[in-house]
Amino acid sequence: MRYYSTNRNTPPVTLKEAVIKGLAADRGLFMPERIHKFDPFFFKNIQNLTFQEIGFEVAKKFFGEDLNEPVLAKIVNDTLQFDCPVVKVTDKIWSLELFHGPTLAFKDVGARFMARLLNHFLGENDRQVNVLVATSGDTGSAVANGFLGVEGIHVFVLYPKGKVSEMQERQFTTLGRNITAIEVEGTFDDCQRLVKSAFMDNDLTRRLILTSANSINVARFLPQAFYYFNAFARLQEAGALEGRQLVVSVPSGNFGNLTAGLVAHKMGLPVAHFLAANNANDVVYQYLNTGDYKPGNSVETIANAMDVGDPSNFARILDLYGHSYNAISSILTGFTYPDHEIRAILSTVYEKTGYLCDPHGACGYQALDEYLSGSEVGVFLETAHPAKFLDTVEGVIGKGRIEIPDKLAAFMKGRKQAVPMRNDYEGFRDFLFEIRT
Repeated sequence: MRYYSTNRNTPPVTLKEAVIKGLAADRGLFMPERIHKFDPFFFKNIQNLTFQEIGFEVAKKFFGEDLNEPVLAKIVNDTLQFDCPVVKVTDKIWSLELFHGPTLAFKDVGARFMARLLNHFLGENDRQVNVLVATSGDTGSAVANGFLGVEGIHVFVLYPKGKVSEMQERQFTTLGRNITAIEVEGTFDDCQRLVKSAFMDNDLTRRLILTSANSINVARFLPQAFYYFNAFARLQEAGALEGRQLVVSVPSGNFGNLTAGLVAHKMGLPVAHFLAANNANDVVYQYLNTGDYKPGNSVETIANAMDVGDPSNFARILDLYGHSYNAISSILTGFTYPDHEIRAILSTVYEKTGYLCDPHGACGYQALDEYLSGSEVGVFLETAHPAKFLDTVEGVIGKGRIEIPDKLAAFMKGRKQAVPMRNDYEGFRDFLFEIRT
């Protein structure tokens, strides 16, 4: 399989090149030249397959031309060492819980897959690879823990100072070893700009091997399709889809998660409609309402992982649908919620159903509640464990009502190690040269 740039100004590359480069030379994002569809019969019996078996079948559609089956099966099986169950919240709404991995966030799937795939490719390379990742919350912890201790790889996590929760911060600033946390004075968009600028710096890339583990990397975002297929299988297994169409609601920040769902739909996954649930950072919501895409500065919210003013993966959505507003708006509807509404949703859902959302999942739930008709069933992506946003959630439901998982408690005991940095590219560039040469 070859991978082309969404800007289409550079020649297509191999999977190995796409994974190691991260970003195309023309600043575009890599996309697979072909999206292979499943035979409709596959979905009639999908409930008989395990999560790992489903992940392997999906992975073959993406990567089967480039990796032999035993290697691919090992990568998938090692990645999916935890479940992503669907949990019934109301008669028509289910939660796809994506917080059962090592860092209790959905990004564990893509980060673990990418770490293993990159490690496979590096078997032929004795040079140090430097992974640059910007995070608005959970990406940093998932990537850092996915790559922790992997030989030949050093990870630099850039995050906005004071704009991630303490638990999120501790998950990537306390690790040490081959993980360096960089605390940037600015926003997530500033962090993302520094990473993209590094990839476009010819002098830097001649001297250092750089790649990205954000969802701009194809090896990060494509494997997220695994749990969309698994959610369909588990809903079918539970009898929730009998005579009803499926609607999927995705809390959206950089839009990699939603893009993976749309790719799954292109592969034949029977989803009637997708919902993009935003916080106050509503650039895509505005696009869906007006047809005009106007990125801006990010706004700080309590659903901080979605605090993105210029979502990178929207370029992939445009590419996937031929830049057709009509095509995109026919499959995708947007919703946006300010902080006070998110708090109210958290409280209402908990009081009425006993189910505790995190701030991002709350947006996904509410979008379904507003959108669904009687002939539809919905699943929203619960993207992180509520305990990762302890102050916010306990501020709504009351102190002492969240049990902190042992995994999180262990991170909180570690000592923070972070390099302070201004949102100045020259300073970041000089730091990379100094530490890696």
